[in-house]
Amino acid sequence: MDFSIRAANVEDCKDVARMNLDLAAYENVPEQCVPHKFCDLDLEQDGFSKNPFFQCLIAEVPQQHKSKDGYTSIGFALYFYSYSAWKGRSIYMEDLYVMPEFRGQGVGKALLSKVAQRGLASGCNMLNFTVLHANQSSVDLYLRRGGLDLTSDVGYHYMAFEEDALQQLART
Repeated sequence: MDFSIRAANVEDCKDVARMNLDLAAYENVPEQCVPHKFCDLDLEQDGFSKNPFFQCLIAEVPQQHKSKDGYTSIGFALYFYSYSAWKGRSIYMEDLYVMPEFRGQGVGKALLSKVAQRGLASGCNMLNFTVLHANQSSVDLYLRRGGLDLTSDVGYHYMAFEEDALQQLART
């Protein structure tokens, strides 16, 4: 299949927001992605301001291969840079998504590879990300490609403080 990977621009925010909603539905957590709380305007501000919080790659197909719903943007990878006091520079991939009708054609692998290339070009020593427990096919793919499952190998738990809990934590 003919597709390309490119850096996202501000005009891609509506497509990224659309695919982000699809990703939440795919992961059976649509309530986690509330459109009125996080939308394409947030993506514009947070990804394309003077000091962006993230970067994004878009997978797209030519017009003649557009999706059944008419989209040419068929996948995305959203990532940002972080740092480990033990390992140094790292890149964190927050999301990797490919529309269902385009899966199994190398699009996800190409997005993952491009994120890895970006990390290496920036001097990163590792690529980190989380995978939904139920997404065993992706876990298996990452393990086959040399990834480590830190949950089972090291025993780390991924933790978060959200909204009210974050506010409370800041006050203590």
